[in-house]
Amino acid sequence: MQIRHNPAGREPATYTHGIEVGGEGRTLYISGQIGIDADGNIPKDIEAQSNAVFDNLKAVLHEAGMTFEHLVKTTVFLTDRDYFRTFAAVRQAHLGSAKPASTLVIVSGLVHPDLLVEVEAIATANS
Repeated sequence: MQIRHNPAGREPATYTHGIEVGGEGRTLYISGQIGIDADGNIPKDIEAQSNAVFDNLKAVLHEAGMTFEHLVKTTVFLTDRDYFRTFAAVRQAHLGSAKPASTLVIVSGLVHPDLLVEVEAIATANS
């Protein structure tokens, strides 16, 4: 069971301030997914890397029998503030109506110098 909590008058368009998870169920902790495509290539631009990140997240969720609707929390790491708009558009295209709680931080770099974005996530599902 998931209950979404947003303070009155402060409901964000693309995420939820807090998600309460109760009852019996499963929790999936997803390691940071990076912008490497299925062939092991690192695309050069933020849009392609963001799409790869969400494709990779989707694959992990699918393996666990879950979808983006099961996400309860994401943490996003971007290497440049200017990437936000493009990332946000890609995120919206992939997540649709799913609005997990979310944190986004700007970092000086990721493990490989060509990586521009990384997203870690938590998902839950009823047993």
